[in-house]
This record gives sequence, C-alpha cells and structure tokens, in this order.
Amino acid sequence: MNTFDQKYKNLIQQTLSGTKKPTRSGVDAVMHCGGMIEHEMKDGFPLSTLRKIPFQLIASELEFFLKGKTDKRWLQKRNNHIYDHWCNPQKVPYDNDVEILKKMKEESDLGPINGFQWRNFNGAYNQDCKSDDGVDQIKKLVHTLKTNPNSKRMIISAWNPVQIDQMAIPPCPFAFGVSVFEDKLNLFFFQRSVDLMLGFPFDVAHHALLLSLLAKEAGYNEGKIVAFFGNMEIY
Repeated sequence: MNTFDQKYKNLIQQTLSGTKKPTRSGVDAVMHCGGMIEHEMKDGFPLSTLRKIPFQLIASELEFFLKGKTDKRWLQKRNNHIYDHWCNPQKVPYDNDVEILKKMKEESDLGPINGFQWRNFNGAYNQDCKSDDGVDQIKKLVHTLKTNPNSKRMIISAWNPVQIDQMAIPPCPFAFGVSVFEDKLNLFFFQRSVDLMLGFPFDVAHHALLLSLLAKEAGYNEGKIVAFFGNMEIY
C-alpha cells in the first residue's frame, strides 16, 4: 500500500468513529467534523489504488472547469457523466421525485458552477451568452505566479453567495490557493464536505493535476498538496 492510501484509510477510520446524521438525499451518513491530508508530489501522483479510478474523468472535469464551461453536454461528449443528474435549480428545482430527477437529467445547464467562478467570478450568467464582466481568477493567479511568486494572496474562490441559487450544486471544494517555496509550487484546497468513499479520490487527484499544470505553466517543480475538509462523510 502506498503512503497516500494509508493516509486515506486513516481518514476513513477517523470518520467511522463519528456521528450518524441525515442528509439532503434522504440517506443517513456517518460524519466527522474536520480533517486534512498532506501529500508530497515527489512521492508519486496521489491516485488511490484502493478502488478503480478512471483518470480521464478527472482530467476532463478539470478541463471543463479551466475553460469555464457550464453545459454538461460538453462532458457527456467526452464520456464523462458525473453531472448527468444535476442542473441549474432555477430551471428545474432539485427534488428526489422520479419525474423531477428525469427533468434534471434532461436539462443541460449547470449554472455558474466552479469553472464559471474561476474564469468569470460573479459575472452576469446566461448559459447561451456568458458575459465577461466578472473576474478571471485563473488568469490573475497565473500572472501573479510569474510576476510576484512570494505573494500569499494567490487564492481562487468558487463560493459565490450571490449566485449559489443558480448552481446545480454549491461547490464542495470551494477554494484553493498556491504558494511558492524556493523552486516548488504547493497547492492547498478547502472542501466543505467530502464523500470519502466516492468523491475523495477524485477531489484530491483533481487538485493534484491542477498543481501539476500550474507548476508547468509557471516553471516550478511540484511541491505538495494539502487538503482541508469541513465534514467527512461515509454513506
């Protein structure tokens, strides 16, 4: 077992000692408040070997975010179906009813989710005609990395209270930041809740891939990735 998977198992054990609580989906989960994991990229890419993880799903979702896209048909064309059952709640309000779930699947608009906030934070949202009046946080981040790498303000936020009610799902990983130490780029991210059995391996690998891309773009070696979790959950 690699060192990353051992740390992953430790989080699972920590959560299993937590509290059983109801969830929005109607299924109870065992939850623990607060957790973190740290991984040095020199020890290998943090892709868990405890279960099958299709790397292409991670790569295509990250590309989807970096391009600021919000139409799930873009993902579906790349055989990525992780957002199939989600949509803009202003078009189809969320409900567990069978007919509502069918309508949610048919609606392609995901609303101003993570990628939109990354590339056009708080810009006026329209799926067919996105304005550019928001803040391109990724562009600013890359510029700062190249011109002022000692900055401690290189933070990207996907959490926008103004547009939450338009998002298919409020961001789980809601913010990330980077910091440079000598020749290494490090990335830390914050997640409000994490499904340890389903989403955790994807979330960590997603940000590790993002770290790799930013390091290549700005000319740094890869340092470490650090994740902070609010609620850890096991369904």
